[in-house]
Amino acid sequence: MRSARVNSSNGGSKVAPGSRRKSVPGSSRTLGASSPLSTRHPGAAILGSKSAASDLSRLDLGRGDLGAARAVIMDAAQVASVPTEPIEGQKTGTSGLRKKAKVFSSGNYLANWVQSLFNALGDEVKGQSIVLGGDGRWFNKEAAQIIIKIAAANGLKKVYVGQDAVLATPAASAIIRKRGLYGGLIMSASHNPGGPEEDWGIKFNYNSGEPAPEKITDQIYEETKTISEILTCPDMPDIDLSAVGEVQYGDTFSVEVISSVDDYLELLEEVFDFDMLRKFLSSPKFSFVFDALHAVTGAYAEPIFVEALGGSKDSLKNCVPKEDFGGGHPDPNLTYAKELVALMFDEGGKYDFGAASDGDGDRNMILGKDFFITPSDSVAMIAANAQECIPYFKDGLKGVARSMPTSGALNLVAAKLGVPFFETPTGWKFFGNLMDAGKCSVCGEESFGTGGDHVREKDGIWAVLAWLSILAKKNEGATDLVTVKDIAVQHWNEYGRNYFCRYDYEGCDSDSANKMMEHLRTTVIPSATEGSKMGSFTVAKADDFEYTDPIDGSVASKQGIRIVFSDGSRIIFRLSGTGSSGATIRLYIEQYEDDKSKMLLDAQEALKPIIETALEVSKLKEFTGREKPTVIT
Repeated sequence: MRSARVNSSNGGSKVAPGSRRKSVPGSSRTLGASSPLSTRHPGAAILGSKSAASDLSRLDLGRGDLGAARAVIMDAAQVASVPTEPIEGQKTGTSGLRKKAKVFSSGNYLANWVQSLFNALGDEVKGQSIVLGGDGRWFNKEAAQIIIKIAAANGLKKVYVGQDAVLATPAASAIIRKRGLYGGLIMSASHNPGGPEEDWGIKFNYNSGEPAPEKITDQIYEETKTISEILTCPDMPDIDLSAVGEVQYGDTFSVEVISSVDDYLELLEEVFDFDMLRKFLSSPKFSFVFDALHAVTGAYAEPIFVEALGGSKDSLKNCVPKEDFGGGHPDPNLTYAKELVALMFDEGGKYDFGAASDGDGDRNMILGKDFFITPSDSVAMIAANAQECIPYFKDGLKGVARSMPTSGALNLVAAKLGVPFFETPTGWKFFGNLMDAGKCSVCGEESFGTGGDHVREKDGIWAVLAWLSILAKKNEGATDLVTVKDIAVQHWNEYGRNYFCRYDYEGCDSDSANKMMEHLRTTVIPSATEGSKMGSFTVAKADDFEYTDPIDGSVASKQGIRIVFSDGSRIIFRLSGTGSSGATIRLYIEQYEDDKSKMLLDAQEALKPIIETALEVSKLKEFTGREKPTVIT
């Protein structure tokens, strides 16, 4: 088994949520042989009282590590009903629930949400198996123990846990799909900082490995508003999460600690030509570097890039996962991946290819020597080269998709390949629907998320291996090294270039941000009629993007203000909900260029006029007081 350590500083059908079992707060039962919840067991522990909520956050609920056991049989666990009260602010989205870690780790905050999830799933979750893991951030290990006890008490059959509670988001999706699980719980706040004073999050993925659909997340929220009890097994000893193996409680519940890497690596070996990659990485003319930003992919980097592909261990930077991500911000972009950027833009640097991934391993950044590939270009270039370079796509692509704010570069590839193209709102669940229907093979978002239909999440390491595969194939028989820049320029010469930039204004006052968006909706859009002028640009259309899902017919409205000009240029404004506090305003700017003599302009210089127009019409500075963005991508 491959190890995945953190440095501390079965099957089921889809369900209609809403069914729930009633019980009496303050009671206890035994999780025994005859049924998941049987009659009261004499002497069982009873936590709390009917008059006050009890605190499950960091209590010693029968701690007693089991040691390195491969197969241990324990006595049946006893179930206790713990009184609780609703907690405001637990509205769940497809990215789950995110708050500050000190909020989740206090009171019954986490326990309330987990119990509300099981209430929302109803009787169908009973007797099912799930996977549990996360990005290694602070509080994950304690949270895993709380979740396991609540899962046992709510009648689940088995919980698979990533070793040390570590599991990258795409790996969790892969495990759900491979093992035919009912779903999984992923403990992550994605690319946001970790630590006692920073962010924490949790989300539920369904049985295709995809983020929970709205019918479930909406029901979870409704349950959080009326919850009155938490079912748990207080006398269940804590699981030794460092030891791979299974612990059985009676004959109705078990916990199995599994390798965080094995199932995922096996899937990647089916997707890519590892022999070709191994040969390329051993070439003396090619040097690469991977930066895990002290986040979850650090647990995967050595097993994949070194042990499986023969790369040098010296190529791995910041690949020891830490609970606070080494004090950094695990967001793979030009601002936060400073060390990698410095290496790749060093005039005398030795690296030909650089990549980074984020907190939970679903995002990526791709760099060449002194060269940045935007996420919008990355998904287009992967799609354009997929059939030639990646065995999984040898029969061609079923279709491609991008989020609305992502540049139109992928549209051009789809048109040339003659495959279906879809423009969706931001959110991976929209891609998942298309993939499940066999309509999409490759998809991506400008927010550094790229993926394929091998899983139902964006996948950082998949994107890195896709780029390495393109480089490996293009260098077969080449005398001189074909570089990342060479591949990009060749692509732009064939398709034209969509100059693209994103400005992130993080931590804005929520009221001010909402007022700016309302100004755009009520003042700017109505006046931006076809043929009208904004600065030197002529308006083609302006709207608040709405999407009707071609698979299930659901409608997603107010997905972003977009202003499209007659030359194809675009300005887009969105509020992002991926942080734990405040609001992030995202401004997207795009301009298409097909003059081959203008393929290598500086993006900021090329986009300067349209950026000025965007700031003027939005009155962003006036509403927020911000003179400049937090992050420029």
